[in-house]
Amino acid sequence: MSLYLIGDLQGCDAALQRLLEKISFSPSRDTLYLLGDLVNRGPASDAVLRRLMGHGAAARCLLGNHDLHLLATAYGARKPSRKDTLQCVLEAPDRHAMLEWLRHQNLALLERWGGQNLLMVHAGVLPSWSDYTTVQLAREVEAALRSDNVSAFFQTMYGNAPPTWNDALQGPERLRVIVNALTRMRFCTAQGSMEFASSGGASSAPAGYLPWFEVPGRLTANTTVAFGHWSTLGWLNRPDLLSLDTGCVWGGCLSALRITPRAAGWDSELIQVQCEQAQKPGD
Repeated sequence: MSLYLIGDLQGCDAALQRLLEKISFSPSRDTLYLLGDLVNRGPASDAVLRRLMGHGAAARCLLGNHDLHLLATAYGARKPSRKDTLQCVLEAPDRHAMLEWLRHQNLALLERWGGQNLLMVHAGVLPSWSDYTTVQLAREVEAALRSDNVSAFFQTMYGNAPPTWNDALQGPERLRVIVNALTRMRFCTAQGSMEFASSGGASSAPAGYLPWFEVPGRLTANTTVAFGHWSTLGWLNRPDLLSLDTGCVWGGCLSALRITPRAAGWDSELIQVQCEQAQKPGD
């Protein structure tokens, strides 16, 4: 049995197929953990969703900002953007099945292997959240996504305010902060105020901001956090951090990290395939 963490797919099904062939993936034996942004910008979002759906419980998927964008567009809360490549899903005969499957995926997962916690999110974790708190807050959004009133959730999901978490937040503002942290955040202040305009590398933080994982005293410092979302950051391997968005859709690589649990912690091996460029940065 092997466990694999896989970075942002963004509709690049051909690269995913090559990667699964390279690792000799077997759904009866192995488990994939997809770190969000399954769809959009690449050429075959529908094929990606059908492939992952076909793997059943062997593919455990997180939702990223592009996945939520697809759902919001399908529910009429968002208009397609110029860069979107989502029509293959929106116009598919099995559209309903794909959208229903997607809105039942997670925003955070927490696993314990070899006595060590691994927290998986798409983008980031606010410094005041522990690993357990992160998963509990993600469950609040997941409940909204799975509810009969999901259309109302999408109508209030977008926006940058409030930029800072407060335990007293309620309603749409509470859910919006959770979504923004887990699916959009790259930089925040030491007090956890998020910034969304910057998408460069870690050294490009605006004045007064830090990469979320560099905030002193963050409560997940003793948990390994695996995430995607940040292609300009690329592959990063630290005891407390695994960054796995290596820019597949931009012509980079699609990355999988094989995890082998041990008595204490785990061993890991990075496996990559080269990707065809589906879009150019800045287009």
